[in-house]
Amino acid sequence: MPTTIAVSTELDVARVTIARPDVRNAFNAEVIAELREAFTALSKDTRVRAIVLAGQGKTFCGGADVNWMRGALALGFDGNVADAEAMSAMFRAIDRCDKPVIGRIHAAALGGGAGLAAVCDVAIASEETLFGFTEVKLGIIPAVISPFVLAKIGESHARALFLTGERFGAPRALSIGLIHEVVAADALDGAVERIVEELRTSGPQAVTAAKALIQRVAAASYDESLSITANAIAKARTSDEGQEGLRAFLERRPAAFSPVKGDRP
Repeated sequence: MPTTIAVSTELDVARVTIARPDVRNAFNAEVIAELREAFTALSKDTRVRAIVLAGQGKTFCGGADVNWMRGALALGFDGNVADAEAMSAMFRAIDRCDKPVIGRIHAAALGGGAGLAAVCDVAIASEETLFGFTEVKLGIIPAVISPFVLAKIGESHARALFLTGERFGAPRALSIGLIHEVVAADALDGAVERIVEELRTSGPQAVTAAKALIQRVAAASYDESLSITANAIAKARTSDEGQEGLRAFLERRPAAFSPVKGDRP
């Protein structure tokens, strides 16, 4: 049983919540291991169509736990490499999860917390949220999260924000592409549920395939992408889900994978 996160599933939506509100939901070795295990398991769970990632209490994620960082002082080089590799595997498990991940972000997403925002497929933040790649303020660097953050915000914004370590608000996070929507604090849950409802009316296999397609095409040359995309659309069109979706559209009826309004939770 996890001790630093809470995982629950209601109907077709899983909710993964970092549950360390007394330390602003900061990372330590247990949080990292339990998040990786949770997302690895949920990725394979055929009942789940979407995952909401959140933080318990007043803060989404304030970065690294002070005691965990203190322990890093005694690890030595090899120990720190192992520590970093474990954290990278956690971010990759979220980033490559087969299910769409919606970030419910509030109050603060600093250091690794900003990294979590970067690996969410849809990141929604309340308007008061502060972000920051603050590692340089401690004399270290945002190395582990850099592949995921660079993919999200690009080299130019990373240069400005990695080097200064400055904190910035939700409007700037939105403008650089780190998050996708900013709402009032009392509208955050409603905005998350709106995305959940959009996902419920989409083919679950198509959503998974679309997420995988983005990752493959982003890393491919045009010549490579030609084969990837042609095969991907052919596979989708000839699948049971694709056949049903296209027929439902032509017959002007809801597809079998899209619950009618009265059936939605």
